[in-house]
Amino acid sequence: MNKLSTQEISHLTSQIRRDILRMVHGCKSGHPGGSLGCADFLAALYFNVMEHNPDFKMDGQNEDIFFLSNGHISPVFYSVLARAGYFPVEELKTFRKLNTRLQGHPTTHEGLPGVRIASGSLGQGISAAAGAALAKKLNKDSHLVYALMGDGEIEEGQNWEAFMFAAHQKIDNLIVTIDYNGQQIDGSTKEVMGLGDDIAEKVKAFGWEILHMDGHNIQNILDTLAQAKSLVGQGKPIFIIMKTEMGYPVDFMMGSHKWHGVAPNDAELANALSQLPETIGDY
Repeated sequence: MNKLSTQEISHLTSQIRRDILRMVHGCKSGHPGGSLGCADFLAALYFNVMEHNPDFKMDGQNEDIFFLSNGHISPVFYSVLARAGYFPVEELKTFRKLNTRLQGHPTTHEGLPGVRIASGSLGQGISAAAGAALAKKLNKDSHLVYALMGDGEIEEGQNWEAFMFAAHQKIDNLIVTIDYNGQQIDGSTKEVMGLGDDIAEKVKAFGWEILHMDGHNIQNILDTLAQAKSLVGQGKPIFIIMKTEMGYPVDFMMGSHKWHGVAPNDAELANALSQLPETIGDY
């Protein structure tokens, strides 16, 4: 796949965000807030950084692979996969409909290209990613494993076991990014289960390399991921703390947990779409 420029990725993210809003509105359910916030990152990852093939093979050999741990942000994942050619963009119309491949949380039994694990039972994705990365090392496959998790998700204890395992096994072909937006379904992460201001120090203490990234600055995303790739093979897994705003850049959706899992009504959809140019074409 040809790599897109920073400007091209920026244009694409506007379309991806339109997809997200229309998908969630179309079925009157879903999770727009975190999906909107992660659009820049996933677009940069799939359209510039990862070496991947839309001619999907489950084993992922000889290509970079990605795991979405916070599976509730499936709208952004589905839009990126479709726009990258994994399946027809028209299929986005079927989001959360019965007997379709685009379920509310990604699953594998429908055979949707691009999805390697069922996710959305929070806290499990980093374990799967660590296992896949270890398998690549054992198979002498030089490609990388990327994963995305949510900050509310880090409250699940299994994450910390995965952090310990990956560092102990020196899984240094693994790049994990946390969407650090400070919001989860019932409120701010600070109110629900305070993460502290020392996430970097906590994960570093487990033996990981730590990087920081602005999740809404595409050039910074590309630069940080390039820095992460430069650290591969040095004996430590890599953890990127990505600062984002839930609902970004829709003005009435930002800054609150309200839009974690609520679909916009007709007027709200029209308002939101008016803030996001149609750059490639709606499905």
